[in-house]
This record gives sequence, C-alpha cells and structure tokens, in this order.
Amino acid sequence: MKRYGFLWMIAILLIGTMAACSDSDSSSDGSGGEGKIELFSWWTAGGESEGLNALMDQFKEEHPDIEIENAAVAGGGGSNAKAVLANRMQGGDPPSTFQVHGGDELLAGWVAADKMQPLNDLYEENNWKDVFPQDLIDMVSKDGNIYAVPVDIHRGNVVFYNKKVFEENNIEPPKDWNGFLEVAEKLKSKGITPLALGDKNVWPSTMVFESILQANLGAEDYNKLWNGEIPMDDERVVKSAEMFKKVLAYVNEDHSARAWQDGSQLVADGKAAMNIMGDWANGYYKSKDLKPGEDYGWFASPGTEGEFQVITDTFGLPKGVENPDQVKEFLTVLGSKKGQDAFNPKKGSIPARTDADMSKYGKYSTDTIKDFKDSKLTPSLAHGSAAPEQVVTKVNQAVNVFVTQQKVDQFIESLKQSVSSLK
Repeated sequence: MKRYGFLWMIAILLIGTMAACSDSDSSSDGSGGEGKIELFSWWTAGGESEGLNALMDQFKEEHPDIEIENAAVAGGGGSNAKAVLANRMQGGDPPSTFQVHGGDELLAGWVAADKMQPLNDLYEENNWKDVFPQDLIDMVSKDGNIYAVPVDIHRGNVVFYNKKVFEENNIEPPKDWNGFLEVAEKLKSKGITPLALGDKNVWPSTMVFESILQANLGAEDYNKLWNGEIPMDDERVVKSAEMFKKVLAYVNEDHSARAWQDGSQLVADGKAAMNIMGDWANGYYKSKDLKPGEDYGWFASPGTEGEFQVITDTFGLPKGVENPDQVKEFLTVLGSKKGQDAFNPKKGSIPARTDADMSKYGKYSTDTIKDFKDSKLTPSLAHGSAAPEQVVTKVNQAVNVFVTQQKVDQFIESLKQSVSSLK
C-alpha cells in the first residue's frame, strides 16, 4: 500500500520556498477572492504559455464578466511553483485553482490532506464520465469522489529527433537500448551529441532512467516498483542502472547547466540528435515554427513500443476559496470540448476528452491520440503520478547523485531507501 506523506512533502517543499520566491516571476498577489479567478500553474515556456493563453481567451469569450488572472510561476519544471503553492496552501491562502498532476501528486498530497473539494456534481452536470477515459477519472478520484478535471494528456516515453541529422547519417530509430547504444556510438564518432539532456532540474534525468526501467520491466511490473511489490534490487532494476550509466556517456557535457527546453533546442538546432522528453517538447518545437514529421520526428523510447507513460495536468477546487461557483465556471470551460481543443493543439499535448475535433490537431498529436487508445497505460514517476511526493523527491536525489558519481551499487541502495516508506 502506498503511504500518504503530505506533512513530509510540505516540509520538503517549504525548504525551497524562499529561493523559489526570490527568482520567480509570479504575479500572485494572494488574491482569489470574489470576482476574480486566479489561475496558478508553471506554464511559462514556449507552447505552454500559448496553450494557457488560448484557454484563458476561451474562458473570457464565454464569461466576459469574470476576471481571470494568470498567476504562473516560472522555472524549475514546476518545482518553484509547487513550493509557492505549498506555502500558500499551508497558510490558508489557496489560489482559485491550480495545476496538479493526476495520480499521487493530487491524491496522496492535497486530497489526503483534506484540501480539495469533490467535483462529482460538475461531472454529472457535464456528463464528463461519458467523455473522459475511466483510467483518467481514476487518477483524480479517491473513495468515490472526483477531485479534479484533466485538461490534457502528455506522453513521457517518447524520443524526439532531428530528421535532418538522422537522414544525413542514415540512422533509423532504435528498437531497444542496445540498438540505441549502437546509434549513439555512430553519431558520436561523427562529432554529433547523440542525446540532448537538460537536467538543471533533476527530473529530465529521471525521465531517461524511468524509460529504461519501463523497457526492462514492462508496464505492469514497472507499476509494481512504485507500490512496493517489486524490490529495487530486482535484477532488472540493476540492469537498468547499468544501462543508464552507459547512456549517460552520450549526453552533452553541459547538461547540468541546461533546462529541459535548452536540451530540446539542441535538437532543434541540429547540435544533438535526440531528446527524451514529454511531448510538451512538441509544443516547444511548434512554437519555434518547426514542422512535425519534417523538421523533427519521434518514436517511443527504446523497448516501450505499445506502452504509454501518462502525464496528465488537472485542475481542481481548493477548499477555502471565496468564489467556488465562479471557479466551477472556469473548470467547466477547461473540461469542455472547446476549451480542450483551444488549449492542447498549442500546448503540444492531446486532449483528455475522447471527442476532440481532430481537424485541430497535427500529425504528432493525431498519432499520439491513436497510441493512447491502443497502448498499455502507466503513470510517470518523474512527474508525480506513480508514487507519493516524498518517494519522487528521494528518487530524484538518488538520480542526481548517480548522474555525477555513476556508482551502480550505491544507486540501488539509494533507490531501496527511497521506496522504504511504501512498505
């Protein structure tokens, strides 16, 4: 059974609050009162901000009488925003609604801490149980109540690559990690960085490791790692750590100084061949006027064909807000077909609803929508859906040390300690 460690999570997040506040560009003024919707997220990068603005424009069109404020907090791949959010929630000053990943980040965090209002009535009024996949509804539900509205679905186990670099070097997408090493060595011998990485914040490295883990364990057993059914010294985990070490030999040397979008930019510029990144990178590339299928391609991370690592952004209704009816009006637009079709094509994600207007989505998204329907689904650890926050934080710390020191035995022992709270 998973353990709910909200208080521990708050303590961890508050450690970074002061630093986060010092360099963030939050426009929050602590408001959230009647007459204004304060929309809290970490969407500030190319593609992210464009999708958010499109969603806000859709809301303004339908509700010109309700003011909406973008209170996005930049940086850290969401870590800065989460620290600010934890501070505000702890102080009884919740934003009107906030971005949170479906799964344990929502359920083991804010719901377990009794900070969220159920939204069962909103689902019934809008017949959302008919248009959201049950697997997604389960990721935002606990004890018979539904606590958030999914606005998108991202895929974590995907590799984006520079088409020109692949074609000029006669490279085909590798099917497994040994094949990846062969491709990487060929690229490296020609002076091309095989794999772009920007792990200034640790989670992009965790994404690489969890892609390797999933390839070696399969979706079902991968999930069992994060509920304690499979131990971290399983031979397949050790094998994954050894492969992770080999893969790290093919990343850019300055990876620790770069953010995720900097790594994606290396691929866009042709300075690196590949990037393992969630498909918000698709939105980033589109914001740079790159054409999917022409300038950049994609494939499931090696060994995970037929599996889909799910990351879903959701929004809910915190307890204590002064204008819950107006917040529900925003959530209604966010969960509507118009709202999701305005947001997702620009964000680079696919809609959480199953009845999207496919004419609004490009080739990457239409291919991904099909993969989502046909694949085995598994939640992402790196993005807080597979395990409680304290586990994610400890695994990120273990990965960070491993990337620097690359000691497999030490890494496995750290992973065992990371999941000890699950037993």
